[in-house]
Amino acid sequence: MPLLDTYQPGAFFDEMFIAPGQVRPHYAALFERFNNLEREEFEQRRSAVDAAFLRQGITFTVYSDEQGTERIFPFDLMPRIIPNSEWMKIEAGLKQRMLALNLFLKDVYHDQAIIKEGKVPREDVETAKHFRPEMMGFNPPGGVYIHVCGSDLVRDGKGTYYVLEDNGRCPSGVSYLLENRMAMKRAFPNLFSSVGVRPVDHYTQDLLTVLQHVAPRGNRNPTVVLLTPGIYNSAYFEHSFLARQMGIQIVEGLDLVVENKCVYMRTTRGLQQVDTIYRRIDDDFLDPRVFRKDSALGVPGLFEAYLAGNVTLANAVGTGVADDKVIYKYVPDMIRFYLKEEPLIENVPTYLASDDKEREYILSHLPELVVKSANESGGYGMLVGPASTQKQRDEFKALIEKQPRNFIAQPTLSLSRHPSFCEGGFDGRHVDLRPYILYGQDITIVPGGLTRVALRKGSLVVNSSQGGGSKDTWVLYGET
Repeated sequence: MPLLDTYQPGAFFDEMFIAPGQVRPHYAALFERFNNLEREEFEQRRSAVDAAFLRQGITFTVYSDEQGTERIFPFDLMPRIIPNSEWMKIEAGLKQRMLALNLFLKDVYHDQAIIKEGKVPREDVETAKHFRPEMMGFNPPGGVYIHVCGSDLVRDGKGTYYVLEDNGRCPSGVSYLLENRMAMKRAFPNLFSSVGVRPVDHYTQDLLTVLQHVAPRGNRNPTVVLLTPGIYNSAYFEHSFLARQMGIQIVEGLDLVVENKCVYMRTTRGLQQVDTIYRRIDDDFLDPRVFRKDSALGVPGLFEAYLAGNVTLANAVGTGVADDKVIYKYVPDMIRFYLKEEPLIENVPTYLASDDKEREYILSHLPELVVKSANESGGYGMLVGPASTQKQRDEFKALIEKQPRNFIAQPTLSLSRHPSFCEGGFDGRHVDLRPYILYGQDITIVPGGLTRVALRKGSLVVNSSQGGGSKDTWVLYGET
């Protein structure tokens, strides 16, 4: 029996099917290729990909798992396809958003015009967990705050795209995007040219170009390093992967030293000055002299060297204020305020628990809403109302009443689904999309992004730490 003959799209927007047996035009070639595969051949290709991921150590860490933290990242062989016209709209919307977020950060740490004009409440900014008063008046090298951003997109029951959240501190996952593409090329080497899929393997070179461009010294060949917390970090595979692909050194805090407000890397040939640090460490741990005093991950004196303009940190310190899920609500207003434009991609409607009326609405509609902690990630600190128990709702109600600034709520969207291979056959699973946006001399976006899949039946949570997996994402040169 053909692999997709019994697939049922269900009462959701399905990325691949318009109706049972009716494939969207840009999926036609892929559908034909997969439906002509024998089950045994498909299983062999799946097994080969899984074995390759295991050999390469493509893993992530679940800190809450008492049985063992290291897991192979689940990968689904059925790719997601985005036609060119659709991608052009996404790309324009994300560039608009990236520009507005950077203008907001520059404003917040300088004149604060958006606050003075009453578009964003001062209290919401200054009580944000990652707002850094130490950055007031400082201009980062190149004038860019967020060099790498991952803004998560979802689609509702009508197929409309929304931005679910922005990740402007240390967005992760791009290594899985790149490894997924390599895996698909091994599994289906002839399919890419016949379908017309845009490449993604230039991402690491684009990232390196950004990091070199924003270096503070007038050096044509600046020294760039990647700063990692170390091998026990959940994203260490990605850190080592990106450093290797860019041809730069991966370092830990002990590998760097500050002298005369300049940062140097310890090498076998002595000290080498560092121009740009692609840091995968949160602000709190960067410099024990300024932030967390107990941090053994950072570099004493690093922030002083940064303020002196002798080293670039990517992303800049203090970008986390734009990550805050309370501040997220105001991004459409930022676009209107700074760019004098309407948002090309809307936010998901958002209620703030810090607002008395909106908090009252949240507390009386918990079974219908998704409640999120303002500064959590990875699917933690979240209540999915329709799937929650009364006990869980009671617990969240108490948390919201105790710390209202810490929570937002959004309606439970009927997220789009995509055929995914689960439990021996193809079934619909909810997906989102994390594109990766780079900002150096220009704003560029790798075509597609990381499609994350909620592999648990009925689940809306796509994070790997919560049982999610991923797919390769194909952006086409044309429509079909």
